[in-house]
Order: sequence, then C-alpha cells, then structure tokens
Amino acid sequence: MLRRTRNRRGNSKLPQLIDYVLSRPLVSSAMTEKELKVTTRGALNLVGELNLREVTGRGRYRAWGIV
Repeated sequence: MLRRTRNRRGNSKLPQLIDYVLSRPLVSSAMTEKELKVTTRGALNLVGELNLREVTGRGRYRAWGIV
C-alpha cells in the first residue's frame, strides 16, 4: 500500500488513511471524514486510490476493509 504514496504531494492524506485502515477492521466514509478532516467526496476518492475491498455490499452506507 505504501507504494501508492510515492508520487503524491507531501500534504496528501493517503498515508494517514493507510495507518487508519490498518488500525481498524472496518472503515466507513463518515469515519474517514472525521479522522482525516476531509469532505465526503475526498474520503471516497482516497478510498478509491487504495482499492480497498467493500465489505458491506451496499451502495449508500458502505464500509471497506482489508481482506
């Protein structure tokens, strides 16, 4: 996962998201927003960058994890 942070800006929230995902079994977009202090769209974009696996199978209230 850390290979994805190589060509990112220094103020990117992606390394913080990696640490957060590794510390929790499930991560939702609301949890990511509060922890990283980003918008909803920003949280979804960061999760999309990591290609995390969606665990819930829902469209609206999604949660991701490392499987």
